[in-house]
Amino acid sequence: MSDTTSVKQQSTGAYHAQAVLSFGLALGAVALGIFFLDADAWVRAFLAIGVLYLVTSCFTLAKVIRDRQEEGRIVSRVDQARLEKILAEHDPFQKL
Repeated sequence: MSDTTSVKQQSTGAYHAQAVLSFGLALGAVALGIFFLDADAWVRAFLAIGVLYLVTSCFTLAKVIRDRQEEGRIVSRVDQARLEKILAEHDPFQKL
């Protein structure tokens, strides 16, 4: 059984490293901006907690989207396997 409708895409190591580095730089820049902000400590703490909540929410959303895509792929594969089994067992020249 070959799945010709989808191509398995894999990211390269360089792409992965770039994504991790970009995330780290962005998070570090925001953290430094909050740390050096000319505001009271409670304002900086509120912003830091807001950024932390935003980051964790983004990770959760990305995981949920990925899980739904994988679930759809699995259902599609099961349906494809059932169809292939029915077609393989069907004999068009069988007398009724």
